Amino acid sequence: MMKVAVNNFVRRQIKGTGKTYSSTLTFEKIAAHAEVRMLLGFYRKGYRDGVRIVDSDPKLADQFFCPYVEVTPDTKLEATVVKRQEFEEPYIQIRALNGTPLKSRSVELILYRHDVLLENNEHTTDSDWELISINAIPESVEELPLGPVTMMRNQLQSSGGTKAHYSSEEWANSIHFWQNYAALKSG
Repeated sequence: MMKVAVNNFVRRQIKGTGKTYSSTLTFEKIAAHAEVRMLLGFYRKGYRDGVRIVDSDPKLADQFFCPYVEVTPDTKLEATVVKRQEFEEPYIQIRALNGTPLKSRSVELILYRHDVLLENNEHTTDSDWELISINAIPESVEELPLGPVTMMRNQLQSSGGTKAHYSSEEWANSIHFWQNYAALKSG
């Protein structure tokens, strides 16, 4: 049996961070749910071998806060220089200061296999898989692309990145999407 544990990196996904979170489910319950869903075959390959996108049960979508708003001419945006983790290079993070959060259509649970996390010493357990990210997908969106900063970090193999290569179409889709949506700062 494949064991899924909680990586410390996902624990930053709490209220007020502009990230998907659940106020009703613990990280451990979410990881256990990911384990069950993966065993049932509700997953697909992520951006590289050793990364899986697990589709949560659609009945749980309303248990997760979707932090995204559509960017309109009335959207007020804030740019801040931040670091995800102390050892990473800072980047410019854009957050919406107003807008109505979109309703979650579904939730993707991002899992990394143990050997992939070992590449950069980013494992926090000895489990087969670790929950790295929780992504609410808005009702109006078919697929949530990786953010351009994440893609850059991965492709350049910067600190905090996991080796990957993206096509020009993947880059263009990411930039196009993130020009039309932003995470709500107070979400």
